[in-house]
Amino acid sequence: MTAEYTTEQNKALITGIMDELSRGNGKPFVDAMADDFAWTLPGRNAWSGTYEGKKEVREKLLAPLFAQFATQYCNTAHRILADGDFVVVECQGAVTTKTGKAYDNSHCYVVRLAGGKMKHLNEYMDTSLVEEALEAPNHAQSA
Repeated sequence: MTAEYTTEQNKALITGIMDELSRGNGKPFVDAMADDFAWTLPGRNAWSGTYEGKKEVREKLLAPLFAQFATQYCNTAHRILADGDFVVVECQGAVTTKTGKAYDNSHCYVVRLAGGKMKHLNEYMDTSLVEEALEAPNHAQSA
């Protein structure tokens, strides 16, 4: 049986994760992903789609993304709203890529939680900046 978490507990969990991410510590973010976590990037670029399972998120989304960064990635929350199992985060990333481009994307995360773990994240962002600053991930090579 999964313990029920309140709106306040869910907001506190995500607030703590984002506080750490603002200092460049992504470990609490990864630790909070459920094994069946899914991350959806709407849009029509090479990164768009749904990455299903913590393993796939780490290998096909996070690894190719972070491999492009020359500096430590930080992401600072400006607003966090919560309602039940959903927490919405308006935040600003900051990093320089190995090609010298600033990848300072604005993000809006809509996170669904269950039992103190992130189950799904929809990420909305400036997709033009993604195409301008990042190389495409190598999805086809791992398939």
